[in-house]
Amino acid sequence: MKNYLSASRYIDWESASIKSLAESLSSSDGSDEITAKKCFEWVRDNIKHSSDYKMNPVTCKASDVLVHKTGYCYAKSHLLAALLRANGLPAGLCYQRLSVGDEGAPYCLHGLNAVYLKNHGWYRIDARGNKAGVDAQFTPPQEQLAFTLNDSCEADLSEIWAEPLPVVVEVLETYQTYDEVYNNLPDVELIK
Repeated sequence: MKNYLSASRYIDWESASIKSLAESLSSSDGSDEITAKKCFEWVRDNIKHSSDYKMNPVTCKASDVLVHKTGYCYAKSHLLAALLRANGLPAGLCYQRLSVGDEGAPYCLHGLNAVYLKNHGWYRIDARGNKAGVDAQFTPPQEQLAFTLNDSCEADLSEIWAEPLPVVVEVLETYQTYDEVYNNLPDVELIK
């Protein structure tokens, strides 16, 4: 679990701004579920999804997401992992492979999180941001993610990573605007 609690370049939870926000979201009675829900809802509802809002700059590091209040799903998941870890809750990064247009190719990765809850084990949450057709919620033990799988080339990747996938970081650090990222969304080949 140590890897899912540690600070790193992209999940930089030891920054003062993240520690301060994390403390304000901490449950007064020490409940891991209440703290996790408050962190999840804060990121989901207060950080604008870059593509939905056509916002720059492109962010990757958790503290940058917090400063600029915008990020793609990947960057939002970095901030959520940082807030959870700052509260002592093991948190990792998860990915789905989804159709960009909901109708086959092209495909891209979608970033979300998993948090370890005492009463449920690993529980996936998706702070992407709600909009028409997207209603992600915190309802353990049931998952209510932003997207469901619609075809055989889409997939829930089962791994829980302690750090972002290199292909995700490369896109977020290479492209300067939200539309450049949108035109170069990261993807992985699935082995069937």
